Amino acid sequence: MSVSCSDCFSDLLCGENSDTVFSNGGGEDLPECSSSDIESPFADIDESIAGLIEDERNFVPGFDYIEKFQSQSLSAAARDESVAWILKVQRHYGFQPLTAYLAVNYFDRFLYSRSLPQTNGWPLQLLSVACLSLAAKMEEPLVPSLLELQVEGAKYIFEPKTIQRMEFLVLRILDWRLRSITPFSFLSFFASKLDSLGTFTAFLISRASQIILSNIQEASFLEYWPSCIAAATILCAANDLPNFSFVNAEHAESWCHGLRKDKIVGCYELVQKYAIALRPRRFPRVYPQVRVMTRASTTTTTIASSDSSSSSSSSSTSYKRRKLNNSWWSATDDDS
Repeated sequence: MSVSCSDCFSDLLCGENSDTVFSNGGGEDLPECSSSDIESPFADIDESIAGLIEDERNFVPGFDYIEKFQSQSLSAAARDESVAWILKVQRHYGFQPLTAYLAVNYFDRFLYSRSLPQTNGWPLQLLSVACLSLAAKMEEPLVPSLLELQVEGAKYIFEPKTIQRMEFLVLRILDWRLRSITPFSFLSFFASKLDSLGTFTAFLISRASQIILSNIQEASFLEYWPSCIAAATILCAANDLPNFSFVNAEHAESWCHGLRKDKIVGCYELVQKYAIALRPRRFPRVYPQVRVMTRASTTTTTIASSDSSSSSSSSSTSYKRRKLNNSWWSATDDDS
């Protein structure tokens, strides 16, 4: 006997009608809301950010989640592989960094609350596809089809209806709380605290976002909450700017109520460990004169030996000009 879709998901449907939605339950109309009522909770930005810090615990897996990897009840290698695939698809389609982070956030919160038949293999792949699909629907204006989403070396290809069933399971386990609090919720605020003039704010946010994405594969960062990760990555980004070399975790603690210096220090040290390879060049290279002269001399000799028709009676001015041009070419080629 076939079962209709409405029978399968009847418990997911809302029972309200238009009368109850626009009334307070007793048949009376709700009071009108003015624009001042809507904007008042966000009038004080500091208070709003403090509220996010207070609520962020509801959007992260529990602190004992990392113990599951240490006890091998969950495979850290399998998680790493799943997150790596999510990041590949994010780059393939040019998704926002927040989309990839949300997908991993759903992935971790699900595994914390619900066990899968296997700790690796196709169940984790199916979960990865479902979480990325949900995150893309939350943040992206254009979302690939479920079949098109399974790219970048996906080991298993699932039918759309299979992925949709997994999406409903993820939604139920997460209690439909997809609008999560993430480190990206704090970056703009923390950057403005550090750079009140806004001169380097865009760089700080971009660099911190890059560091966050590069670290979400590391299970060690699951020990820290989003606000702490945001503060640590902004500090790490500031290290690339001489103007903010004096900033430390003690300064970051004062950015908002609820931040803890010891947590920021621990996360900052962990970020520094993995961020060294990603640090961009801050200053152009200055090549020693001896090195340039050596390359120039070699280049000049090669040119002279290969051009048998060149005149041996070149003027001193012409020789110096050629030597200077060769020196410039050597430095530019080496730099590129």
